[in-house]
Amino acid sequence: RSDRMVVISNYLLNHPYELTSLNTFAEKYESAKSSISEDIVIIKRAFEEIEIGTIETITGAGGGVIFTPSISDKEAKKIVEKLRDQLSESDRILPGGYIYLSDLLSTPSILNSIGRIIAKAFRGQKIDAVMTVATKGVPLANAVANTLSVPFVIVRRDLKITEGSTVSVNYGSSDRIEKMFLSKRSLKAGSRVLIVDDFLKGGGTINGMISLLTEFESELAGVAVFADNAQEKRDQLAYKSLLKVTNIDVKENKLNVEVGNIFD
Repeated sequence: RSDRMVVISNYLLNHPYELTSLNTFAEKYESAKSSISEDIVIIKRAFEEIEIGTIETITGAGGGVIFTPSISDKEAKKIVEKLRDQLSESDRILPGGYIYLSDLLSTPSILNSIGRIIAKAFRGQKIDAVMTVATKGVPLANAVANTLSVPFVIVRRDLKITEGSTVSVNYGSSDRIEKMFLSKRSLKAGSRVLIVDDFLKGGGTINGMISLLTEFESELAGVAVFADNAQEKRDQLAYKSLLKVTNIDVKENKLNVEVGNIFD
């Protein structure tokens, strides 16, 4: 039974938001559905006690169980505070007021944690896809999409022949007009989309992606960023950030970072 419970737990962890019939487990382990139900109750209690996530049981002929991943507030804040300390290192400052993030956003354990934190921040929202712009936001968007078990789509700043037919919009970025493209096959009409990006400055890129959603007759479910520059002036834009950069002093090589509004 212990072996069976371990495998069931692993299956649920790797198939979030999917309705799985109890027959799937009963047939695999040649066990009665009543025994599987007892296993699920124990796993559900353990998952909820340590806040790995919740397991919902759906009754009826087409019923089963659905696992929704989560993370405790205590663990999430501990992770974000550690990221704040790492991001506060002065040698991360790049010319133009940018910050070096690549090492953090290429570490699987960090990405997995961020995916769980952002997914929890938007729990209860119906999200059909995650959108980001190439290239630095791709690992982050992938992590969030993986946690939510939805596709993610990549908006490109240059036209790729491999994308097929595309839709393009113009957007403002650093006092100039640029263009972004999205393949017509990437996003279904009527989708609710969560936009995810690595670093928010003026908001031009985010607003460009929001404009693309209109072209695809889709709806914005929310915006999440790893970090935002609080020094930048931008039009009203609702978003959730893990970290907030309150001061970037290139001359003095100083960087001040606080926890963002993700926990508000």
